[in-house]
Amino acid sequence: METLNVESSDDILKQHLHRAFDSQIPNFGSYNLVAASGTSGSAGLKVIGFRREPAELVLCPLNPKNLLPSERAISVDNTNVSHVALVSDGGYEVGNSTGRVFRFNVPSVLSLNLPGETESGSEILLQEDDAAEFVDFMNSFMDQLDPTVPAST
Repeated sequence: METLNVESSDDILKQHLHRAFDSQIPNFGSYNLVAASGTSGSAGLKVIGFRREPAELVLCPLNPKNLLPSERAISVDNTNVSHVALVSDGGYEVGNSTGRVFRFNVPSVLSLNLPGETESGSEILLQEDDAAEFVDFMNSFMDQLDPTVPAST
């Protein structure tokens, strides 16, 4: 009996997020991606690319209806970061030197609309491992920016 290779809605959502990010970032392969929900000041859905070397975040705001970029991606790294903070709700606030501030959460499970589906409702994006890796990255990024934290040897 032949088995059908049916993609899960989680896989399809991840493909949409990769496509949105990849359309704006030429070396997309060097980034890990997570989906984030924005809060005050920068509300809305984002796909965030992050990498450790060189330490960088790329925030790509998305239209939640079609999962396409809603504006140009913003890069935040050691050359233009104004601040990075863990906020009281467990999310993060990241600002750059141009005055742009993003506040967001990276949940392990996120409900998103699946573009092209005729049925109303949303699908579930599972990103528990990616969200944990993002937390680890953000802790490291904040340590790099804090002059009171000794450099690792």
